[in-house]
Amino acid sequence: MMQKVQRFGGAMFTPVMLFAFSGIMIGLSTVFQTELIVGSIAHKGTLWYNIWFVIKEGAYAVFRQVPMLFVVGLPIGLAKKQNARACMEALVLYFTFNYFLAAILTIWGPQLGVDMTQGEVSGLATIASTLTLDTGVIGALVVAGVSVAIHDRFFDFKLPEWLGTFKGSSFVVIVGFFVMLPIAALFAIIWPKVQDFMGVFQELIVTSGYFGVWIYTFLERMLIPTGLHHFIYMPFTLDNAVIDGGIKAQWLIQLENMAVNPAPLKEQFPAGAYSLYGMAKIFGPAGITAAFYSTAKENKKKQVLGLMIPVSITALIAGVTEPIEFTFLFMAPILFVAHSALAATLATVANMFGVVGYFTSGILNWITLNWLPLGPLHWRIYVVQIAVGLVFTVIWFVVFRFLILKLDLKTPGREDDDEEMRLVSKKEYKESRENKKFDLENTENDPTASIGISDDAKKAALFLQATGGKDNIVDVTNCATRLRLTVVDETLVAPLKTFQEIGAHGLVSKGKAIQIIVGMQVPHIRDEFEELLK
Repeated sequence: MMQKVQRFGGAMFTPVMLFAFSGIMIGLSTVFQTELIVGSIAHKGTLWYNIWFVIKEGAYAVFRQVPMLFVVGLPIGLAKKQNARACMEALVLYFTFNYFLAAILTIWGPQLGVDMTQGEVSGLATIASTLTLDTGVIGALVVAGVSVAIHDRFFDFKLPEWLGTFKGSSFVVIVGFFVMLPIAALFAIIWPKVQDFMGVFQELIVTSGYFGVWIYTFLERMLIPTGLHHFIYMPFTLDNAVIDGGIKAQWLIQLENMAVNPAPLKEQFPAGAYSLYGMAKIFGPAGITAAFYSTAKENKKKQVLGLMIPVSITALIAGVTEPIEFTFLFMAPILFVAHSALAATLATVANMFGVVGYFTSGILNWITLNWLPLGPLHWRIYVVQIAVGLVFTVIWFVVFRFLILKLDLKTPGREDDDEEMRLVSKKEYKESRENKKFDLENTENDPTASIGISDDAKKAALFLQATGGKDNIVDVTNCATRLRLTVVDETLVAPLKTFQEIGAHGLVSKGKAIQIIVGMQVPHIRDEFEELLK
């Protein structure tokens, strides 16, 4: 069950990866529409202002159709075959679901506590030209997940020859049509109560004050290894858990007004307290790198820098922290707990000093969506933010160094000279070497031996060989940086060192669920991997 949940969480990254560029363009548009920054040329109604208005509206296309993107994007990551057709099927079934829901509420809305005569108010939304219940991202994910399950089960279902017209996608939609009716009925009964609860939950989070910020940020970090952290931050960031429309959309919508309003940002946008977890991505890696370097053996210090500097820069610029976190997660789990606690404490302390905003990613996110548009009026709070962050960089260094030395943790650069750190047992490692389940030096059966093969293709082929060959692979998905596999026999998977020699940042092995940490090029490697499976 956990493997399926992890695959679901990883697949959610497919549409999320679209948000970065659109967010940057909205931030830049806001900057260039702000008179305080670019002068009178940005006065409302000028040609300059209108051009950037058009650009901003185009960038908003992504954020105004988030549920639809998840409906189409989820099958790309989840469907085991013909995922392009699965996307079309999911979209049709999402429309069907909402039309069913609208009809049910039109007839029985008063009994279910929904007044459809109000028009598009909070709790209702227009989807595919029809006023229906606003189920947000949750409804989209449920429909998409069910659609993928139906697709994988019935796409190749054999029908009599005379019913050939209804094979494939047609049959999937037919089955889905009848499945969507009870799902729509359940949502009509349950979701209005969920909306009421979300309102209560929002009030609870707000009234929890700094403790709520701490718990939220701690869970967002701690659940990364399980892939379940998406279910923590997405309802806040993209849905209505803490503010209608989600923190990201509301931040972008209110950005222009905040840029000219001198009132403290914490008063203008208190929900921004739940988007400070990105501060750990900027200020944590430097402290962690320094701690690893200072505790490494003298003959391994250069190797530590070679490993840590690239992954730290990745976190700094892109906000992707899995590579650096997975360098110590399974070597020293206590450090990951400390890391999550420090991230939560940093966010809470920064918020105590008045810091709010949309600091969820790397430095580009900070500059375009926070510092540039808001800096002219609110620069003092950003000076405070940097000061607090730098203090915590030192704290990260002190805490990590203390724990590493006190507990003699085998972090990078501290491995025993005669032993390799690995995610499999010593017995399995020796057996794999004796049986030559995978030998990087042996090219006799090397699937990458052909001339002209790309680096991604070569890595994919070596990863496939290292995981026991295509007969050992059940399915493959990916998230932002990880190639996620389910294998038949986990003992055929090579040790960590083998994957590092190929070029992986790390390996997570939990029974038959295997995750290869490969970096931002993972979608390309997955494509090559799937080609080899064919």
